[in-house]
Amino acid sequence: MILVPDSPCPCGRALPYARCCGRWHAGPEALQAATAEDLMRSRYSAFVGSLLDYLAATWHPSTRPAVIEPMPAGLRWLGLDVRRHLPQDADHAIVEFVARSKLGGKAEWLHETSRFVREGGRWFYVDAELPSEVRRSLPLSEGRGSAVDGVDP
Repeated sequence: MILVPDSPCPCGRALPYARCCGRWHAGPEALQAATAEDLMRSRYSAFVGSLLDYLAATWHPSTRPAVIEPMPAGLRWLGLDVRRHLPQDADHAIVEFVARSKLGGKAEWLHETSRFVREGGRWFYVDAELPSEVRRSLPLSEGRGSAVDGVDP
């Protein structure tokens, strides 16, 4: 998907992409997300727009894979729900979220609690804790479904 500056930001905030996650993706504020939640939202938007270079640049070098694979053909991101943002101290935070997508006629939910660290003034994604039931796939005819690991989408 092409991310259009004046379109609503994919992360779900009530701002146009250019004034929300787009400012972290490119321009004078690139890679300077103010909080771990801002970084997490900008990474979601980067997944939506297949901005693999941004995903690599915001992934902590200690846990970043050598190659970030492109998104599967036909994958559509449907929405993001941030459940909580918990700063642990000035340079560490966690963000819990549910991201919804559709691929091959099935709706999928990803429920994740991600860890972030700030180094040199920049936030980085470190890793994630996944619930035992990470995602639930439903035929599209079933709609949004019910709770995923105790979280209503």
